[in-house]
Amino acid sequence: MKRHLLASIAALTALVATPQASASDPSIRARINADLPGLMTIYRDLHANPELSFQEHRSAKIMADAARKAGFTVTEGVGKTGVVAVLKNGPGPVVMIRADMDALPVVEQTGLPYASKVKGISTAGVETGVMHACGHDTHMTAWIQTARLMASNKDKWSGTLVMIGQPAEELGLGALEMLKDGLYTRFPKPDHVLSFHDSADLPSGVIGVAPGYALANVDSVDIKVKGVGGHGAYPHLTKDPIVIASAIVMRLQTLVSREKSPFEPAVVTVGSFHAGAKHNIISDEAHLQLTVRSYGDDSRAQLLGGIKRIARAEAEAAGLPDHLMPEVTVQEPYTRATWNTPDFSRQMADYFSALFGADRVQIVGPVMAGEDFGEFRRADPDNITSLIFWVGGRPAAEIEAAKREGKVLPGLHSPFWAPEADKVIATASEALTLSAFRLMPKR
Repeated sequence: MKRHLLASIAALTALVATPQASASDPSIRARINADLPGLMTIYRDLHANPELSFQEHRSAKIMADAARKAGFTVTEGVGKTGVVAVLKNGPGPVVMIRADMDALPVVEQTGLPYASKVKGISTAGVETGVMHACGHDTHMTAWIQTARLMASNKDKWSGTLVMIGQPAEELGLGALEMLKDGLYTRFPKPDHVLSFHDSADLPSGVIGVAPGYALANVDSVDIKVKGVGGHGAYPHLTKDPIVIASAIVMRLQTLVSREKSPFEPAVVTVGSFHAGAKHNIISDEAHLQLTVRSYGDDSRAQLLGGIKRIARAEAEAAGLPDHLMPEVTVQEPYTRATWNTPDFSRQMADYFSALFGADRVQIVGPVMAGEDFGEFRRADPDNITSLIFWVGGRPAAEIEAAKREGKVLPGLHSPFWAPEADKVIATASEALTLSAFRLMPKR
């Protein structure tokens, strides 16, 4: 088990250390540059036609058709709307490359000529605009180009390539659905899993690698605060749930500021507070909705335990009887933290530096956003190495100007997010393709 993982890392170390590994492949870069106009046509089409989580039928078909045309054996409908494309090319490791497909319930405001005008029904049952506000359209396009490059360069690698189009990343459910639907039993199980995500924080074409934790645990927590309602003119005859809930909100702030080590990042945010319906009525319930973010399992347990403790303690302080204690519900499943295998990630960062130049590669810290890509490693952590890296999509001049002016720029999930898609797609396609070559050397 662990011996296998160490052997894989050692093999990669040897590859990265070879003189050949320091040189890019001009033919791959030239092919990407030649293909870019067509790739941008695909990108604009995907951008203009986004689909919400588990509704990615059109996007999945585009990816499946492209992989099938390139020579892959393709299976559709894995994990509801997922795509699995397999290309066997002799003996060697199994490498899996993933792209997520779903868009967000956001009304696009970029003003692009190919801006989305699509509407859909969100998980909340509300009609909404739909937009690729997180860059998954760049992910799918780079995935298609990587599939084409791998299929047309079989003389440069040996092994098995598994490429997946994953649904519902934005819900944190798609990876689990694909695994539950037999991703590692119906298809070759990977030794290495790779993915990338566009970044609003890095200059266009710059790669960011976070060894270790890359993205956070994300929990959604609901608190029903009970009370004894009554007339607003007679508050002494009530147990006001709004006051109790307000005390809970304020006390929750101490979970991070006073109970967590300053060297251990965590976030507890109350995103919604609902109670009452009329000026002069004290309600008998208040409802809080929280997002809770952490990295390690112990840190997560401490935060969730603290939320339950604080909610009960404030209710007891208000004199509520036991049967009116708050109900704290942690939604399952939750999005678990994404862990990049540290040595593997550093070695790949060195390799990217050799390919693109040190000025285009950065070691970056983890972020508090969530991603379900980590589930693919968690399914067999002793035998799978994992890396998701960032590819910048913001013009460098724009970043510098914003710093000078103290301006906050729109980021991922913003209705104004519009990356330099050509630079993201070109960089990611090259990085994924050449990484796969290195992980599956020709025998």
